[in-house]
Amino acid sequence: MSETTTVKRPPEPDFSEITTEELIAYRAAENDWRASSAARAILGDPDPGAAIEWQDVALPGRDLPVRVYRPVSTGDSEAAARTDLPLVVHMHGGGFVGTAAQCDWTNSRLAARLPALVVSVEHRLVAPDSMLSYAADDGWDVLQHVIRHASQWGIDPTRTAVFGESFGALISALTAVRAREAGLRLKAQVLVNPAVDVTETMYDHPSITEYAYSPTRAMPLLRLLQRLAVPPGTDARAFSPLYADDLTGLAPALLVVPTQDALADHGRRYAERLRAAGTSVRLTEYPGARHAFLTLPGVESQAESARAEILEFLRATLAM
Repeated sequence: MSETTTVKRPPEPDFSEITTEELIAYRAAENDWRASSAARAILGDPDPGAAIEWQDVALPGRDLPVRVYRPVSTGDSEAAARTDLPLVVHMHGGGFVGTAAQCDWTNSRLAARLPALVVSVEHRLVAPDSMLSYAADDGWDVLQHVIRHASQWGIDPTRTAVFGESFGALISALTAVRAREAGLRLKAQVLVNPAVDVTETMYDHPSITEYAYSPTRAMPLLRLLQRLAVPPGTDARAFSPLYADDLTGLAPALLVVPTQDALADHGRRYAERLRAAGTSVRLTEYPGARHAFLTLPGVESQAESARAEILEFLRATLAM
């Protein structure tokens, strides 16, 4: 992935008409831009208190890249040498486009200021040959791998959280349910502008109607995402936490909802379902904020407030 300032952002295609070849070409160019220094005016600069590197994780049948953030210089002067850091497993937003590098601003600050080890999963993106189930497996498998090899990663496996935005929040929510089913006790889940319904009812929420085409053209993206993520023959409810049969016993949740977002009601309704199941939930709405605002600190004024809230929530839930 390029780090030069000469990378130019590709024009956004018509997602309602895009071909497979056009999608592959667009996401390669877009992700190259998101990983470049040219994007930092919008995506923000990393915190110098965190070291950032790509690593490959050996998983069943595949090696998967993860972007690792480790504290190197924080108020805790011994953070870099610690072997008992809390773990935050992060899933970046974007179902058919996106990269962990787009989240350097937030994840480096969490690593430096908690302090914690943040492992951001470069999950497989949905495509005609790559369903949502593949991305969900990537998130779950990385979580299990790091916990199983806790000493090698320098983490305390009893202090683990999952965190994601948009499509990544969907993966994080699914991971939290799988963790409970496997007897793995997470300390927290942070879901930012989550997409938690990929069934046909995902379009029935009032926020979808209100913000389908403004401030962004959300509807064509959501329809393409659903078509690729849960193709015909897939049980969409199985990948829609909003319709999970059992949401009891899950980790305490922070749901961050920007109000000018087609998916705002997904987050609101999921918070209601979690509360009804007895899960501790904090729902915070950011008036006027748009979808993906947390990854856009250069243009979204409330990104810093949301980042600070996430830091405070994780600091409390991951405390010794």
